[in-house]
Amino acid sequence: MTDERRLAVLRAIVQDYVRTSEPVGSRSLVERHQFGVSAATVRNDMALLEEEGLIHAPHTSAGRVPTDAGYRLFVNRLSAIKPMSGAERAAIARFLDGAVDLDDVVDRTVRLLASLTHQVAVVQYPSLSRSMVRHIELVPMGASRLMVILIANTGRVEQRVVTVDLGSDEAAHDLLGRIRSELLAEATGRSFPDASARLESLPDRFAPHDRDLVRAVIGCLDEVLHEEREERVVLAGTGNLARVGSDFPRTIAPVLEALEEPADDRAGPRGARGARRPAQAVWATRRCPRWPPRRRARRDDRT
Repeated sequence: MTDERRLAVLRAIVQDYVRTSEPVGSRSLVERHQFGVSAATVRNDMALLEEEGLIHAPHTSAGRVPTDAGYRLFVNRLSAIKPMSGAERAAIARFLDGAVDLDDVVDRTVRLLASLTHQVAVVQYPSLSRSMVRHIELVPMGASRLMVILIANTGRVEQRVVTVDLGSDEAAHDLLGRIRSELLAEATGRSFPDASARLESLPDRFAPHDRDLVRAVIGCLDEVLHEEREERVVLAGTGNLARVGSDFPRTIAPVLEALEEPADDRAGPRGARGARRPAQAVWATRRCPRWPPRRRARRDDRT
């Protein structure tokens, strides 16, 4: 069996199974697709695909359905099956170009996939537990606030603001430069857990009067590096499951689509359908505890 015919048979099985949700037999493949070979030859090709773990029989005397490996091979060869045109690439680029953050990219991507395939689309967020540190930046925001920015290799950007006694002289600027260099040397290219462990001893490398600032920065980073996140997935196109010919207006599809809309989209119009919050949302940050903490006035001090 040639690789081209193997891919053609696998493609036909995947397409027919997705379309009908029924196991696919060799006879139906020959009737629906023009392979130019007999049903016996197609049966032999299917037997080889089954030996390779790309298809399997759900029960005795049934047709074949794709396995996870079969779906993966099919997806990996999509560009060879139907290359995207220049117009399609440009349209997708324009659609994603207005995204303001990772959440917006994922939201736009899953909706685009559902629209193009008329199927349910599922996109999984990058897992921070497997992420690696790509870059760390420290941005002073006046003499008393510091923004700590961490960029992961997945493209996710986390920002925290900490209140510190920084000052605005040249010595403070030099100190921030040294802290940044030490952070990058220890954390860049390392997994989040590994980076956190290596940063624990970093304050000991600085003079005692500078260690409070270093601990404040590391505390903000630890909040990100140790943050427990569930594996998040985003769905779109669930209404496609209920679309049955001309009966669409009377099906549950509109209800499914309404439930799929983000809560802020259902609250009222904000320009184009599906538009997200203003761009300043990308700069929303969390505050780390003030360092050093303010000393609470005792009753004796107030009298």
